[in-house]
Amino acid sequence: MAGNNPWGGEGDDSSGSGNDDAPKGDKGKGPRNPWLPPGSGGDGKRGPNIEDIFKNRGPEGPRRKGGGPGGPNFRFPQRPGGKSWFPVVVVGILALGVLATSTHLIDPQEKAVVKRLGDYSRTMDSGLQFSFPFPIETVDIENVEGVRPIRIPGNDSQAKLILTGDQNLVDLSYIVRWNIKDLEQFKFRVVDPEETVQEVAEAAMRAAVAEKQLDETFSGEGRASIELDVLQRMQTTLDGYQAGIRVLGVEIEKADPPSQVVDAFRDVQVAEQNADAARNQAQGYAQQVLAQAQGEAEAFDKVYEQYRLAPRVTRQRLYYETMERVLSKTDKTIVEAPGVTPYLPLPEIRRRAQQSQPATTVTAPEGQ
Repeated sequence: MAGNNPWGGEGDDSSGSGNDDAPKGDKGKGPRNPWLPPGSGGDGKRGPNIEDIFKNRGPEGPRRKGGGPGGPNFRFPQRPGGKSWFPVVVVGILALGVLATSTHLIDPQEKAVVKRLGDYSRTMDSGLQFSFPFPIETVDIENVEGVRPIRIPGNDSQAKLILTGDQNLVDLSYIVRWNIKDLEQFKFRVVDPEETVQEVAEAAMRAAVAEKQLDETFSGEGRASIELDVLQRMQTTLDGYQAGIRVLGVEIEKADPPSQVVDAFRDVQVAEQNADAARNQAQGYAQQVLAQAQGEAEAFDKVYEQYRLAPRVTRQRLYYETMERVLSKTDKTIVEAPGVTPYLPLPEIRRRAQQSQPATTVTAPEGQ
């Protein structure tokens, strides 16, 4: 059977019938080198073996000898001795990394905790400090003196209703200011410090307001008492947690009734103000009457003392004073002795004088 034998030329009979008469050196006849590319003629020359092929071949394809046109020919710069600069560059980069991760400049208001292979090692104060390079030791720097505020509630439009001691609701918004007291506890005792401070502040505020009346939450003195109480409660709780947090202050920004009942609350406030005004007016009138009664009593006591010393004279003087006080408010008629006009109409004369007095006008001189 005839076929294409890879070891023979085209048309060779591989069945063994033999064509020994064909010359071995003829082109296209005889054995062909399998490592030659297809289509190459069997000219009898030895082709490249497998070692030569893989020696000139890389992972990206056959290697090119020399920098021919359009082909890459990059070589790393060499030192004067003929060696490459690559090891020197690598060592320099590693040295810079070691220096950058082992030298730390800490500001005066900061401190740092050092973790060696993930475990706490020590705390660094401010200044120039050194540590083992990464990843042997890692350094976390925190600002321990800076004031950190937390607004509760975070959204101004959100209501924070708290129950007071007299079973009323008040809408409170306040700010808590804090900083770091112990950096080691702050880093390793609590998972989320801000959330911890917020939850402790809310619990302390509810406990403090529950001991106050509604009116006390609106007054300045009541607010100051609540703020101080909340600060003390928060600090005690955080110290119990060993959170390493110092509470600097609590400030109540707003204390209003709930928006749903604000109109009714205003009506109640107006009614209370009117009641206070009427109460104050009544107390003033009572004090005035009492003072007048006390004055009259003191005057009577003085008159009684004089009456005990001279009863006759005192009676006569009291009689005159009483008649003068009574007759000054009544119309009087004077009757003289016999032979004189028996009647003097003093009340009529007085009325005429009073009627004529308003009718009197003053005219300005001419020329003015």
